[in-house]
Amino acid sequence: MSKDTNPKEALIKAAYADVHKFGQNQEFDKAVKAVNRILGVAPDDQTALHCKVVCLMQLSKFDEAHKFIEKNRLSTVLIFEKSYCEYRLNKQLQALKTIDDAGLQPLPPKLKELRTQILYRLERYEDCLEAYKDIIKNTSDEYEDERRTNLSAVAANLALDKEKEVPDVPEDTYEQYFNSACIQSNRQKFVEAERKLRTSEKLCREFLEEEGASEEEILEELDVIRVQLAYCLQQQGKVKEASVIYAECLRHKPKDAALVAVASNNAVVINKDQNVFDSKKKIRAAMAEACEPKLTSRQKQIIALNNCLLALYTNASDQVQQLTQKLVTSYPQVEFEALLIRCSQLAKDKKHKDAIEQLQKFAVAHKTHAFVSKFAIIQLQLLQGNRKDAIETLLSLGEAKYKPGVVSALVSLYLGTDNKPAASDVLKSAVEWYKQNNVSSGDLSDMWRQAAEFHLRGGASETAASSLEELLKLKPNDMKVLAQLVIAYAQFNPKRALEISRRLPKLETLTTASEIDALEAANWVMSTKAAKKSANAKIEPSPSTPAAEKKSANRKRKGKLPKNYNAEVGPDPERWLPKYERTGFRKKRGGARGKDVIKGSQGMATGAADQYDMSNRANLSKNSPATPVYQEPTPGPRQQHRKGGHKKKKGGRF
Repeated sequence: MSKDTNPKEALIKAAYADVHKFGQNQEFDKAVKAVNRILGVAPDDQTALHCKVVCLMQLSKFDEAHKFIEKNRLSTVLIFEKSYCEYRLNKQLQALKTIDDAGLQPLPPKLKELRTQILYRLERYEDCLEAYKDIIKNTSDEYEDERRTNLSAVAANLALDKEKEVPDVPEDTYEQYFNSACIQSNRQKFVEAERKLRTSEKLCREFLEEEGASEEEILEELDVIRVQLAYCLQQQGKVKEASVIYAECLRHKPKDAALVAVASNNAVVINKDQNVFDSKKKIRAAMAEACEPKLTSRQKQIIALNNCLLALYTNASDQVQQLTQKLVTSYPQVEFEALLIRCSQLAKDKKHKDAIEQLQKFAVAHKTHAFVSKFAIIQLQLLQGNRKDAIETLLSLGEAKYKPGVVSALVSLYLGTDNKPAASDVLKSAVEWYKQNNVSSGDLSDMWRQAAEFHLRGGASETAASSLEELLKLKPNDMKVLAQLVIAYAQFNPKRALEISRRLPKLETLTTASEIDALEAANWVMSTKAAKKSANAKIEPSPSTPAAEKKSANRKRKGKLPKNYNAEVGPDPERWLPKYERTGFRKKRGGARGKDVIKGSQGMATGAADQYDMSNRANLSKNSPATPVYQEPTPGPRQQHRKGGHKKKKGGRF
């Protein structure tokens, strides 16, 4: 005889069977109902509690799952599930604390991978890189390619810091090619990044087509690659191509919020101060709440900064003040950029004094930005037309005033105020400072050359020689500099000029006899007729006639005089004027024959001639009715033909 089964156990057993069946069929909402039947009978069933948490996570109800874990005191048991819910709820610090507080050593593989992913979201890329290296080294399963792809993503973010070394990443899949391209673009190697992205795009389409993906799914994956490609094109100055790609990707309405944000922001950058309405719409899309957890802090900072710039372009003064204050609160590292935007708006509002005061206060409080702040102040002073204050600000830069760019600005401002002696003194002091301190800051040859030429024009030969000596140290083989130095020393030290002139190349080395002959034989100086004559008629001296070697004396012929010339009478003062401009000119009358001349084509009747007589056109226009004029269309260049035969030109000069 069989034992009587307990109805409670039978219910639980049947419910578990349903849970298993619904789980296999991915019907997790029905599975939750089956689990609830179990918990209604056995509320402390740990397996049922675990099943419900998993089903809620599969339904993406992470908040509900997290609350369920807390309510039933499962935090110490379901560590992975709790930390994963916090990770998906964008509570990264809390998720990391949940894992670390569990005290599990060593961590189980799934917790180790989750912790690594949390480090990535927290932008702790160096720790994340070491964690992935450890996982790849100690794990061997079918997810190895995915881990290597994640490793290359970490390397791409580390590449933003040029001082940090980035590990070599594999390029076996289209995702790895994409991450490798991101490394190159973060290193400012946009041409190489573009090449890799095009390869990634090709591999992506081929792979997804083999997998049987739909065109919509393929486009969704390709849009990520193409937006990054557009960014590389944009950085190379190919703005039109980039703009087309951004517009096309946004037209597809991608589900990835981060992709929408990046494409919209970059499109706003292309628009600048044009198409402001479209830019406002796009910047709102980039700053949507759904994009917040998907973007890195660097991306969010750039979008917020661009939002402030857009407000500046739209000349919204109050909005600029509010947005810049909010920007500084969220991202203190861009305080100076926010200040520049705020001061630019004040300058637009003609409040230059307020802008200068804010910059001066910032320069005093932040010594690291003092140098750049002063240049912003100089810009505002020049906008006011206040050159004297701009000069004083430049002179207050300390030793930085000897930088070539600052020296050039000072000279230009002094010349603008018609103060040439002060400009000369600036160049002299710069030359002396570089000689005394022996400072090498890049290529100073342009500054030395400009200083030398300025002083040579002003007559300060000694200062010019000093500048040319420094320039000669940089370019010892420059013969032009050497020649200028000889000219400068010749003004006050002839012996030194003679000594240096010996280093100049000899005249024989500059031009050879063959070059002189070729120059003399060249026909570019002569006219066409003279060149032909010299080419055809070559005169050779005859040895039999020694008299031919002597030059014949040029005879001067006396000018011919008119037959009625009278030396006592002076020449006519109007002799060079045309006849019709002379005082004695009288116009000939037409006579009787001129009245009867028929105007018009040959064979035309006398009555019809009046129609074509343009002298009577004024009278006709008064009496004739107004009629619409039809103009024949002008034929194109290839359709035009000459009317009439081609007349043969007569010989002779023309």
